[in-house]
This record gives sequence, structure tokens and C-alpha cells, in this order.
Amino acid sequence: MNVRRFPESGALAALCIGFAGLSACASAPRVNPVIGQAESAQKPQIIGPRGPLTPAQIKAKVDQLTDTPGQDALLQRHMAIEQAIVETPLVAGEATHLLKDGVITFRAMFAAIRSAKHSVNLEYFIFEDVESDGVHLGDLLLAKRQEGVAVNVIDDSFGSGDTPKAFFDRLRQAGVNVVEYNPLNPLKAKVGYSPNNRDHRKILVVDGATAIVGGVNLSTTYQPNPLGKSGNIPGEPAAHWRDTDLEITGPVVAQLQTLFRDHWREQHGPAIDESGWFPTVPPAGPDVVRIIGSSPGLKASGYYVTVISAIRSAQKSITASAAFFVPTHAEMDALTEAARRGVDVRLLLPDRSDSPNSIALGHAHYADLLKAGVKIFETHDLVLHSKTVVVDGVWSAVGSSNFDHRSIIMNDEVDAVVLGADTAKELEAMAEEDRAAAHPIDRMAWSRRPLSDRAKEVYARIWERWL
Repeated sequence: MNVRRFPESGALAALCIGFAGLSACASAPRVNPVIGQAESAQKPQIIGPRGPLTPAQIKAKVDQLTDTPGQDALLQRHMAIEQAIVETPLVAGEATHLLKDGVITFRAMFAAIRSAKHSVNLEYFIFEDVESDGVHLGDLLLAKRQEGVAVNVIDDSFGSGDTPKAFFDRLRQAGVNVVEYNPLNPLKAKVGYSPNNRDHRKILVVDGATAIVGGVNLSTTYQPNPLGKSGNIPGEPAAHWRDTDLEITGPVVAQLQTLFRDHWREQHGPAIDESGWFPTVPPAGPDVVRIIGSSPGLKASGYYVTVISAIRSAQKSITASAAFFVPTHAEMDALTEAARRGVDVRLLLPDRSDSPNSIALGHAHYADLLKAGVKIFETHDLVLHSKTVVVDGVWSAVGSSNFDHRSIIMNDEVDAVVLGADTAKELEAMAEEDRAAAHPIDRMAWSRRPLSDRAKEVYARIWERWL
């Protein structure tokens, strides 16, 4: 697989350095002032089908979302702090379903697209003509156009740089609207030239009522080959790609639709009919969800501040998986301090990547994490691309944001935060299954790692702010 597909790779790090004069690679924003203001947060608010819920209705909803004594207080604390940080409201009445890996995710995507009556909006870092159960995405989108369904696509110029131009030409000729996000060719740029600002989001919205979001790109990397493996890293054997998406049905889908619409307008996409994009969607399930769209144009990444506040607020447990683990000082402090105060912190991290520097940089932090009591598990015989966090068994996040500087200061990202015990349990069960096949890192054994590995870690720090 060509390394240009992923923004965390050395190729895009070099791009960032090469264009530093045009688009500076800034430092991670300070989060303490923002979180400090949130500590005095008012009581949480949740939007229901008839507007904000009353305190009694919120209590009933919290009781519904928790199943262990004491979880209600933990959940209310997370809700209140997050509300003070992020502008988008918590929305009740959502049905969520976790999707594991590419085959299952593509099947759900194709089913959602087939069900479309009015519109299909897709925004993906990598946009390729993927296949599911013998059907190609291009054929399916063209079939929906013939039915009169509007189809709109935003693809990232860098991430989709290897996608054949003929594929996009075919879509356009059939009436699919396609926008290339921040073209690398300055002559094609319709907004300020920003080669380092990439659209790392993965969003599918169907009829304004159903959405899929997470870490899975529309990439053939996820398609299994006859050996039962999926894509590969150049020079290495084929390996399964482990990833996670979330399917959402309910009123909160409007927040994802808004993110897509705003990007379309910002990139000066062609005028399109947006009527019917925001239907009145009835409650579909018991979950409470908020969508967080992060962008370099914001003073601080909403997800970055939110995940640090959730980790700092944790009282029992933190379970996280990260495809690229290049934590900022604030993230490192939050994780180690949580472990020192007795929180059970468990990280699932990769032992291989298309960006070797990111692995070495992650390794550079292991000693401090292990000393603080953080438990680290490294995957093997697969490529970990999942980005998930669970805190205290009641707060969950699934999305496109990594524990790295690029997700915070250069990429446009999207993450879904789900409140409640059911989703948290399902994610923790996935994590337990992944850990069972992973290698636990022993502190004493790690302290005896070869000097050559330590040298790689020192060298990798040169790239830290660009990965």
C-alpha cells in the first residue's frame, strides 16, 4: 500500500516541512484554560425530541444509560464538563451499532446507500472504488443516481491521490457531484492554499437520518484477498486491518450533515439542492450522542480538549486503541496522572505501521507510561487503524482522531461521543478480544530493549510535531 494514503505517514510529514512557509506546523494548543472553565460547568443538558430535557428527565435518562451503582454520578460529571467544552449539544434518541473492520463496515455502508431515497453524502480521506459482496461502490452510486437520488462526494486530494482519475470522471459524468478537498495543485485550489490541512474525516450520511462514522476509509486496503488477509504495508506480508466504525440512526445525524454541508461550502463546491437534508428524525434508540468536528481553523480541537478532560475526570478505567500514538505533553500527563491515582489505564497500540517513525515515537513514551502504571498491549500479525476511547464504562468515543499532533493541529477530523454503559461494554469487549491476541509490554523487559531501538526513538523525535 502506498504511504501517501495516510496523513500520519512520513510522506505527509515531509510535505508539512516542505511547505512550512505556506502552512505552519503549529504546536498543540493549551487545554488547561479551556478545561479550567469547564470545571465549574453547570448541570448537563440533553436535547430530546421536544427540546431540552428537564432535570427529572435527565435523571431518568442517566438511570437508563447506566447499570452499576455509582455510574450515574460518573456519567453526569462527564456530561457536564464536555458540555462546557464542545458547542454541539448532546442529543437523545439515538440508535448506535458498532462495526468491526472493513468487511462488516462496507456491508453496512452499501446497505445504507441502497436504502437511500433522497440523498447520499460521502466525505472520506481515501475514496476508492471499493467492493462489498461482489458489488463495486461506483456501480452502486451510479444506480442510485439513475433512481434520482442525489449523490455528493468530498475526497481529500492527498489521501485519494492514488485513486484513478477515470473513477471520479465516471461519477461526474453520471451526475455525481465531486469536490476535491484542498487540492495539492495550487492552480486548482479554490480557497487559500493549505497543503498541510487534510480532510481526515470518514462520514457517510443517508437521507439525513442514518450515518456511519469512524476510522474506516473507502480503501481497497480493507478488502480481504484469497489468503484471508487485507491490504499490506510496502515490503511486508499482507495483514488484516483492524478498524472500528459506528453506525448511527436518529436526530444527531443532523450534526454530521452540518459538518458535510459546511465543508462543501468552504471548498466552494457546486450549488446543490439541500432541501430534505435536515428532516425531522424521530427517536430511534436509547443512546445519547454528540458529534465533534475538529478543524485547524478552530482555536483548539474540540475532540482534543474533550478527550483530555474525559481522561482527567476518569475515576475507574480508561481503555483506548490508537493507530498512531504520538501523544502531546498534555495527553501524556493526563494518562500517567490517571494511572498514578489508581485508574486502570489500558492502551492497545500497533507494532507495525506504514509510518515507522510513529512506532518509534510511541515507543519513546512507553517507559514513562509503564512506570506510572499504564498497561500497554501491542498488536501483531495485523495493522491497527482503530481510534476508540472508553472512560469509566460510560463515556465512549469512536472516530478519525489519533493520539498525534497532526489530528490536533492540521487535520479536519470527526468523532462521535456516546454516553451510556451499553456501547462502552461493547467497545471494552472488543478491546478485551484484541488484547487477548496482543503482546503485553513488560516494564522490566522494556528497560532492556536494544540500544539500536533507543537510537530510533531519539531520531524519531525530529518528526514528532509532524506525525
